Amino acid sequence: MAWRFQKPVSTVLINCAARIPSDGGTLRRMLLLAQSYMHDLSPFAIRVGDGFGIRWYGLAYLAGFVGGWLVLRWMARTGRGLLRPEQVGDFMTWMVIGVLVGGRLGYVLFYSIDLLWTFSGSFPFWGVLEIHKGGMASHGGILGVMAACIFYGLRHRITPWHLVDCVAFCAPIGLGLGRLANFVNGELWGRPLSPERQAAAPWWAVKYPDEMLDPEFQNGANVDSLATMVSNPNGEWGRQTLRDAVYAGRSDVSEAIAPYLTAYYPSQLFQACTDGLLLFALLAIVWWKPRKPGIIGGWFMIGYGVMRIASEQFRAQYLTNWGVSSIWPAAGLSAVMIAIGLGMIWWCLRRQGDKVGGLLSPHAIADIPGA
Repeated sequence: MAWRFQKPVSTVLINCAARIPSDGGTLRRMLLLAQSYMHDLSPFAIRVGDGFGIRWYGLAYLAGFVGGWLVLRWMARTGRGLLRPEQVGDFMTWMVIGVLVGGRLGYVLFYSIDLLWTFSGSFPFWGVLEIHKGGMASHGGILGVMAACIFYGLRHRITPWHLVDCVAFCAPIGLGLGRLANFVNGELWGRPLSPERQAAAPWWAVKYPDEMLDPEFQNGANVDSLATMVSNPNGEWGRQTLRDAVYAGRSDVSEAIAPYLTAYYPSQLFQACTDGLLLFALLAIVWWKPRKPGIIGGWFMIGYGVMRIASEQFRAQYLTNWGVSSIWPAAGLSAVMIAIGLGMIWWCLRRQGDKVGGLLSPHAIADIPGA
């Protein structure tokens, strides 16, 4: 005999959760997760005062740079690259500069050019420098790193294409961690689920309390009627206090506002898998044995471009400062990256030069015919 549910499983579990008292603990929270996830993650790992502290966004970048440094140092120590161990630290310094400068300028020029003339009375005073608020473009970061590789290679007489390969191989570590940080920050939302799926959103969908703060929020009247559930120390109440209560861990507030919020695709997590795990696996397979300098960089450009175009279909779209949908700058730049990657591979295969790198041990590489 086959069991058939007359209602979606998520709806059944939510109804079960409603019968459990609010102090029901873990069981109630697990059942509520069957519907969708209410984003309640703090952007701060350690918070000191109002708006100051150590943010997960910064820690993600730090972890990405440390991970890249460890990989490059391992390659240098084991003879899998042209960098010497004592050069890795200096090289990574230039890579950090390339990522930060290129990533920030790319975000400003492609997505938020108004930051060029945005100033404030508090540090760092200029909108372009407010990196702590988020806003980095991966395409710009990639261009910045390539420029840094060319500069460093010419300065130290190391073929820049090999340096591009080294950075390309390490890049998925930072890209994946960066997307996880985007999710923690509650930024770069995904595309809304279809209307028919909103009533019983699946467990992997995400709802953001910040949606209430949008002046065009459609369920504003319903949410406003719940605002008296909580007030701030000054006795004031409203949507902002509801939002703050969610991030303070008030599960009763989360449950009350959840039916009025939109469920979105967790596009940041999708991209953490594609830009991080899948891209790293692809490059590891290609670089399993030595390749001519530039081949790995070309495969990175192709792989990232294809995965970015695919994952962009799940991201929320908005009008950029140029008056076009945000999908077009991302898709257009990704298409250019794919074309550049194909050109790099074609050119590198035709040019003369020794093969470099490879993840196998030097002894194993020597046993591979034609390696």
